[in-house]
Amino acid sequence: MPNDPMDMVIGAEAAAADAEAAGSHYDTAQKLESDGDKVGAITELRQAVATHPGHTDAAFRLAYLLDLVGEEDEAMALYERVCEDVPAPIDGLINLAVLCEDRGDYAKAERCLRQVLDTYPNHPRARLYMKDVQASRDMVIEEVNERDVMKRKALLDTPVTDFELSVRARTCLKKMNIRTLGDLLRITEAELMSYKNFGESSLEEIKRMLTQKGLKLGQGLEDAHRAARRQILERLKGSGKEALLNKTVSDLQLSVRARKALQLLNIQTLGDLVSHTEAELMGVKNFGATSLYEVREKLTELGLELRALDE
Repeated sequence: MPNDPMDMVIGAEAAAADAEAAGSHYDTAQKLESDGDKVGAITELRQAVATHPGHTDAAFRLAYLLDLVGEEDEAMALYERVCEDVPAPIDGLINLAVLCEDRGDYAKAERCLRQVLDTYPNHPRARLYMKDVQASRDMVIEEVNERDVMKRKALLDTPVTDFELSVRARTCLKKMNIRTLGDLLRITEAELMSYKNFGESSLEEIKRMLTQKGLKLGQGLEDAHRAARRQILERLKGSGKEALLNKTVSDLQLSVRARKALQLLNIQTLGDLVSHTEAELMGVKNFGATSLYEVREKLTELGLELRALDE
């Protein structure tokens, strides 16, 4: 029979007995701890929590002592249980945050401290620990980013001779001064195909190799263009022509077809234009030999030229 009055009375009496027994274990633990017997105190507190799981003071003190003796797993589990109370105890949240930070779980540590600061914005310990957690988190992000950069650099510096390519493909890449994987990523399909003796089979071979590594031709083009602009600027230094690189391509007064092709490549200045190769321009739809001749002629008048493949 549900909600039987007798059962309710018996249940209440049992709960009261458990609470009394837990209180007795808790009192004994406090005495043992004050006498310096941490192990004895932990034993009593464990009995208190086992007898009455709702004894928050016993659970908190047990977590604290377990942390002191190196039992971090059990301490964290207890702090988490204590912090489920509403409102969660401030000291419980802070101690849990410290344990989480020690384990490198900075997100969880920050959540615990945020819970404290939402209620007590000026809590000195919470503010101090929050600074430590955020600083540690930033350091980890920087370390991860630095490792990623180093790994990527090592990959891009890998010689193309380390990859399984045919003799013809290797020979062509060598003649084009493409020594590393980074060099290869700074070139387009059109540029490869424009080279003498470089055919479709070699192109497909290289594309397959790159695909296996999650890479593709041309993805490093912006790096190539930046490097080319720097080289060209260095070459022009002292000639009085440096300012030409900042002039817009509209100053060349090109045909509509040529202008549209340059827009597709996001070429806005002469510096942008001369950092591109003939093959890059020819790779744009409707940009043919006539447009290329037009661009080259205009640049020659200014003493400039398009980037060569080996730059």
